[in-house]
Amino acid sequence: MARMSEHLDTVFAALADPTRRAILSMLLEDDMAVTDVAEPFEMSLAAISKHLAILTRAGLISQEKRGRVKWCKLEPDAMKQASVWMQGFGQFEPVNLDAFERFLETELRDQEG
Repeated sequence: MARMSEHLDTVFAALADPTRRAILSMLLEDDMAVTDVAEPFEMSLAAISKHLAILTRAGLISQEKRGRVKWCKLEPDAMKQASVWMQGFGQFEPVNLDAFERFLETELRDQEG
């Protein structure tokens, strides 16, 4: 039980940051090179790499080196445990990735505007 709690803490902490949520939203479309992930943000590549490391530790994304390029891939099943935990309260539906994408897009729009 403690191990599951630690994993949930890590997932929810990763999701708490708007930059990381934006990265997840971008990765819903397709795998991306780290440099492409960093492009829309006004921060250093090192800062983006730290965000990616947090998402990777949480199991929300995976990173793979292909040649000289490091690629990021969304791991949608990683949110399954968090979804199951929320369902235990009887107030939440299972995580629907389409709905999650719409939620992320709304959050990003609200932050920009």
